[in-house]
Amino acid sequence: MINSYAGLDDAEVAIAAACAGADVVRTLYGRPLARVDKGAGDFATAADVEAEKAIFAVLRAARPDDAALGEESGRQGASDAARQWLVDPLCGTLNYAVGNMLVAVNVALRDGAAAVADPFSGEVFFTSGETAWARRDGASAPLTPTPATRLVDVNLDPPFPSAPGFRAVDLLACPGFVERFRPRVVSTTIALAWVAAGRRAAYVTDGGDVSGSVHFAAGIALCRAAGCVVTGIDGAPIGPTARGLVAAADADTHRSLMAMIRDSATESACTTTPAAPPSDSNCSTGTTTRPR
Repeated sequence: MINSYAGLDDAEVAIAAACAGADVVRTLYGRPLARVDKGAGDFATAADVEAEKAIFAVLRAARPDDAALGEESGRQGASDAARQWLVDPLCGTLNYAVGNMLVAVNVALRDGAAAVADPFSGEVFFTSGETAWARRDGASAPLTPTPATRLVDVNLDPPFPSAPGFRAVDLLACPGFVERFRPRVVSTTIALAWVAAGRRAAYVTDGGDVSGSVHFAAGIALCRAAGCVVTGIDGAPIGPTARGLVAAADADTHRSLMAMIRDSATESACTTTPAAPPSDSNCSTGTTTRPR
């Protein structure tokens, strides 16, 4: 049998795999689907499982010597493989399960190419690791981040590992935040692709190290290749020591968000009083800081 993936570079393999998963997600949309309980209110649907199978089938055919890590089935491939693919077959499962089309299919080669597919718009955002593009109906265009929309996606999903020092929800009550930005909550990492594409000014989420996460790896790769500013919520470079993620279209947006995040650690963060209105530069009126 002829291998239809022979000769494809890593970016095209990522695209093919993400699109295979997206086809499954789109086909199963709206059908009654069995659920797999993961605990703590989290679950997967049959669409998650079947999409991951389709993605893995492409990766095995195109890169048989590589390993893969999937959200639903864990690690596959040789334990000593030099390369590993990170797969989130359906990011936004709860959205999908209730009939909301805000979802993404994420496929990323660790420290390499990546693709994020939108099953319902037909778009796929991808990077070779150096440049970032969007493809639709066979035509590709470079991704160009911009803060012009002023829209910032904030991930509000629990757990909140940095609380009480920081919770992303605190930004929504911050006068400085709402004066400059407009919050959005889409509950899927398609929002990271939108930052790279100029449709969002930034994305903020709490958490631990996201660099090797099946949820975030593809979106981070897109943002970096597009020229966005990407750090943890503590300002550290993404990696084992960083916490969470701030991906901003430009340096000015990133600086503003980091100031608000730092100030949200104060005891009276993001509140106002008649005697001490907040300054334009931050969202805090207090001076007592909580443990970080």
